[in-house]
Amino acid sequence: MTTATTISARAGIGRASVFQARGITKVYHVGEVDVHALRGVDLDLYEGEFMVLLGPSGSGKSTLLNILGGLDVPTSGTVRYQDRDLTKYDEAALTRYRREHVGFVFQFYNLIPSLTARENVALVTDIAVDPMPPAEALGLVGLGERLDHFPSQLSGGEQQRVAIARAVAKRPQVLLCDEPTGALDVHTGIVVLEAIERVNRELGTATAVITHNAVIAGMADRVVSLSDGRIASERLNETKVPASQLLW
Repeated sequence: MTTATTISARAGIGRASVFQARGITKVYHVGEVDVHALRGVDLDLYEGEFMVLLGPSGSGKSTLLNILGGLDVPTSGTVRYQDRDLTKYDEAALTRYRREHVGFVFQFYNLIPSLTARENVALVTDIAVDPMPPAEALGLVGLGERLDHFPSQLSGGEQQRVAIARAVAKRPQVLLCDEPTGALDVHTGIVVLEAIERVNRELGTATAVITHNAVIAGMADRVVSLSDGRIASERLNETKVPASQLLW
């Protein structure tokens, strides 16, 4: 086995696979130019795992996350979620997959300004199969006393934590986070990472966080580095650093 395969196998000991991506490529056609965002990526994510996908802008991180989450489809290769081949799904099936199984957190919060924190979370719980109450989800991220505040009454970090509560309130099997601290200062970013860390630890949600900030990699079970659309390296953290102790 290659080193990367060995590391992936070690990460999966005793855990079922959530995702198996094999030979993933993604080519965007921009006029007469082909842009290769992904160039043959193999990746696994396991139950309860906290993975950080690390790399500079343009390395393919967001494209890979979007494919795993069913927001985009690969040009070639296969993506299996548990026993399901997502690459055979049509748009309606991908919509159901996203709604029932995946929570998303993005750099920008995408909250509805005219709705309270509780009501923003309820947008998801009203259509979920087995949701937790919005108040419970907000309590999980430390906002139990801010239920009836509007986004304009919340700080940036609090708004991002509402977005995390909204993502996890439907009890997804996997949480995908795209630069969740990218718009925040250091202190606020650590508070947000603590919320994501708690969701992973207490709910056992398989979690993938993409970032260009190498310090965040310290809190992961496994770190996957991307460069030019390829996996450049993988490593396991023998000792994880709690989010509260990260320094950057």
